[in-house]
Amino acid sequence: MAGPIRVVGSLNMDLVVQVPHHPGPGETVLGSDYATYPGGKGANQAVAAARAGAQVEMWGAVGSDEFGRLLQENLEHNGVDTRHLRQLEGPSGLALITVDPGGQNRIVVSPGANGRYLPEHLPPFTPAALLLLQLEIPLPTVQAAAEQASAQGIPILLNPAPIVPLPGSLLRQVRYLVLNETEAAALAQSPVETPEQAQKVAQELQKHGIPAVILTLGGAGLVWADGEESGHWPAHPVEVVDTTAAGDGFCGALAACLAAGGSLREALRFANAAAALVVTRAGAQPSLPQRSEIEAFLASAVETA
Repeated sequence: MAGPIRVVGSLNMDLVVQVPHHPGPGETVLGSDYATYPGGKGANQAVAAARAGAQVEMWGAVGSDEFGRLLQENLEHNGVDTRHLRQLEGPSGLALITVDPGGQNRIVVSPGANGRYLPEHLPPFTPAALLLLQLEIPLPTVQAAAEQASAQGIPILLNPAPIVPLPGSLLRQVRYLVLNETEAAALAQSPVETPEQAQKVAQELQKHGIPAVILTLGGAGLVWADGEESGHWPAHPVEVVDTTAAGDGFCGALAACLAAGGSLREALRFANAAAALVVTRAGAQPSLPQRSEIEAFLASAVETA
């Protein structure tokens, strides 16, 4: 189907601190560098898709504060259509992020306006190439968007993060399910500690009626199952700086390639390269690569899939 990628999801301002190690209960840790970045899974994936060459709309909500203004301006600067972005009274979403020397992060999110974005705030759906969803907005809003998209034959890519119990009615509407090991283990109620276990879980999740299931495994790459084939794609060997937006970069690039008519295998190759570039840079949206960078990386990469 022709049209834009429609992202219905969250926008947060990320407050990021570099730490020698993540604090334990009751522990105070002296951090070093501090930075503020536009973020939120929805906005990150929208920017990732736009930088990967797609036409993108962002549907969601910001607050009536300075962060809200900055979040909207940032999307527009990145070429994302914000005509359907709502401003709701109160604070915008906020994420507190610590990043250790190995690039691993811990994140606490205060939903702000994202938590007040309800089904009645959704405009009527118009044609789109793909609907891209996450779970940082209320589940009823996610379900309402999925129902509208499904009724119009718009394929749905769901990234169920943060993971919550999901109704079968929602899963049956999803064309592409993209999740990490933690989310997959929670949804399937089965351990995901090796690529072999991940492959088994991907195939189990397909029994919900989902045509394609993709599990991202961090440094171990990804596995997928789509009914016709399944496989394991290793991660590209890169120097990891910050993993904060790896999943969002992957989802946005995957959506961009699929919306452009690429096959699932082509889209996975493209998204795997995008995620590799993301983790070599600090910050969420600042780390998201342009299409030209992804293509150049692929041209020089040694692949084993």
